Amino acid sequence: MKAIMVMFDSLNRRMLSPYGCDWVKTPNFQRLSDRSVRFDNCYVGSMPCMPARRELHTGRYDFLHRDWGPLEPFDDCMPEILDKSGIHSHFSTDHYHYFQDGGANYHCRYKTWEFFRGREGDPWKGNLDPALEVPPDNHDRDSQWWRQEFVNRTYMPEVESHYQTQTFDAGLEFMRTNAEFDNWFLHIETFDPHEPFFSHQEFKDLFKHEYEGPHYDWPFYGKITDETPEQIEHLRYEYAALVSMCDRSLGRVLDLMDELNLWEDTMLIVNTDHGFFLGEKGYLAKVVMPFYNEVAQIPLFIWDPRFGKKGETRESLVQTVDLAPTLLDFFGQPVDPAIQGKPLRETIASDQPVRDAGLFGLFGGHVSVTDGRYVYMRAPVLPENQPLSNHTLMLGRMNDRQEVPPLKESEWAGPFSFTKDLRLMKFPRESRIKAYDYGNLLFDLETDPDQENPLEDPELEKKMIEKLVKLMKEAEAPEEQYVRLGLAGLP
Repeated sequence: MKAIMVMFDSLNRRMLSPYGCDWVKTPNFQRLSDRSVRFDNCYVGSMPCMPARRELHTGRYDFLHRDWGPLEPFDDCMPEILDKSGIHSHFSTDHYHYFQDGGANYHCRYKTWEFFRGREGDPWKGNLDPALEVPPDNHDRDSQWWRQEFVNRTYMPEVESHYQTQTFDAGLEFMRTNAEFDNWFLHIETFDPHEPFFSHQEFKDLFKHEYEGPHYDWPFYGKITDETPEQIEHLRYEYAALVSMCDRSLGRVLDLMDELNLWEDTMLIVNTDHGFFLGEKGYLAKVVMPFYNEVAQIPLFIWDPRFGKKGETRESLVQTVDLAPTLLDFFGQPVDPAIQGKPLRETIASDQPVRDAGLFGLFGGHVSVTDGRYVYMRAPVLPENQPLSNHTLMLGRMNDRQEVPPLKESEWAGPFSFTKDLRLMKFPRESRIKAYDYGNLLFDLETDPDQENPLEDPELEKKMIEKLVKLMKEAEAPEEQYVRLGLAGLP
């Protein structure tokens, strides 16, 4: 048996034709939907990039215990488990966060891996020429970071040299080289369509429009204030162009699966980590706002050769944490009880549910729960959003090490059942997330699918709190999370 995962970053499912979009050019996503099972009720777990990847590796929620960081010493990782059982794992990516302090050990869990540089101001190529043409930055980013992005672009003048293309080239090479062999897992992951929305003219030409404003393909995170409607429309077209480029890359994988007749014995998973705001509700990007469904409800497609189900949809509630156990199960590996996700074998086969409700959120943000119909977002009870502490043994965060001052206040916590008798460093963490400002939010997706009208229903809220607390306890959330959310003392 073989398996391929094609993963995108920040892919808004509302921009894909299988999920009802009628203007973004995604024929290969439609082709995929016709050839696989489409999940209509898939949710994120932990946000954003590296917390989602930890879930992808471990099948456990990440966001209740710590923020962005590397894999922990006690983490059992799906690719590593496969390797120990004789199943070769290969990773091809242009996602540069894997190679910074906050994610620098994920790629090492694969047997072999390849990396293609140049994403989002990645410090890749050195060009000090003051005559280099760099457009003005609209949002006061770090000037070197901004300039580096446009230095990098000069080294990718053609579609063939684009990091996304190179990432898929490498994945296709692995497929072709190893098609006749058995027992391998291939993970192809591109950072696209994550911002900045850099694509070539042939994709922009799919969305021709009049625009005379400033260069604008790298949005900020937050509420729209100064951008004109024309700028937001242009930004959506730039995103759409990049989605169509992703669609072309996906099509190349489908073409090769056809050519090599891999459908008979190869699982295919196509997924993302989260969605993205492109002006909906007056927001851009992610993280700073509550996790409305534009971000939290994500696309997922799975072809499982054991059942041959295609052109069908599934309504059961599934999450990112389910992907690791699904792959382990596919390869006949046992799923450890410490894994919170569930194998989707029977959901793929017959839409059998694997959970009644699921948690999702961001460290320091709302802690949210959904049962597939209702979504409840629980906010902190204090404006300062405390108490809040990291619980970790890995002291990298995003592109840097942890700061020294909070480490001086560290103490030991735990152990938790999943830490293999290891105690964790606990140290205070300030949160820049303003979840308190939004308060608690409750939505009925059946009557209000766009989440425009929060409900005031104390009885329903009580029921959703019960689901939330139950899942937090199962995840062994630190006690301070209950205090922060005003839930301490609930049974």
